[in-house]
Amino acid sequence: MQRDDACGKINEYAAKKIPFLLVTDFEGIHTAVITIPEAEDQGIRFRMRDTGCRMDPVEKTRPFSFAASPVDFETYRHAFEKVSWHLKRGDTYLINLTFAAGLDTELSLREIFELSHAPYKLLFGDHFTVFSPEPFIGIENGIVRSNPMKGTIDAGIPNAEAKLLADKKEFFEHNTIVDLIRNDLAMIASEVKVDRFRYIEKIRTNKKDLLQMSSEISGKLPKGYLGHLGEDIFKLLPAGSVSGAPKERTVQIIKEAEADGRGFYTGIFGYFDGRDFSSAVMIRYIEKADGLVQFRSGGGITALSDCQGEYDELIAKVYVPLV
Repeated sequence: MQRDDACGKINEYAAKKIPFLLVTDFEGIHTAVITIPEAEDQGIRFRMRDTGCRMDPVEKTRPFSFAASPVDFETYRHAFEKVSWHLKRGDTYLINLTFAAGLDTELSLREIFELSHAPYKLLFGDHFTVFSPEPFIGIENGIVRSNPMKGTIDAGIPNAEAKLLADKKEFFEHNTIVDLIRNDLAMIASEVKVDRFRYIEKIRTNKKDLLQMSSEISGKLPKGYLGHLGEDIFKLLPAGSVSGAPKERTVQIIKEAEADGRGFYTGIFGYFDGRDFSSAVMIRYIEKADGLVQFRSGGGITALSDCQGEYDELIAKVYVPLV
């Protein structure tokens, strides 16, 4: 479904208070807007915190491996140097650089979906699954909120939280995203403000615990916003936390630097329950294509970034929260 058709369908369902699921790719070009019964019929399952489709529980009854083959450092360094050149020119101030890692595991996409613990989960048939810690936007009683995540550190490092909060690169990166999201929300809402700034959450994974830094930004939507909900959602795409700033030019640089198109990775999925809307950024993403299984991950790059450190973060984010 193309963007105009998707907007029309979202507006129609929202006006009629019909619950629906939205799934759209990174650039908002390819989109699915379907009712919940249609999603279940197509083998699509989702959880949006405590709400979602009917679940098909599975039990972890056998040993399994989870071995990743990330992109080699030289390939990553080449892309890193390309985006660093643009950063030095001032073409971008923050850019999210991502790569795919080959994945070897006995787990099926459905098993990964069912067994992973994350606030936002999606199983898109036999194509991909998502177990995301990051919300995109939530709308409740006419208030829109966004909680961008920028800043990650190994929770096992001594004084990890203090080190993350004191890191100059992470501070600049986080501030840039908060400013970008404030500007994005101002396109569709009034009274935009930062409600919480740089709070820390722990994420448990199959390898180790991580600390992630987030902020919360909110705004007030105009009366009748459900009548143009589709247009409002697409105005905010792609998500700032997985693209960069300034957004339009940075997306162009991403296309130059990354090995292949992102597809649905770093797109968004959302659920309208007949009254309110919640959504998530499709990070922590595993896909099947041409017989291969891949785990896609990435991180924000600024002029203060260190290539080896960013490469290490890329690898650290290849995990499943199977705990």
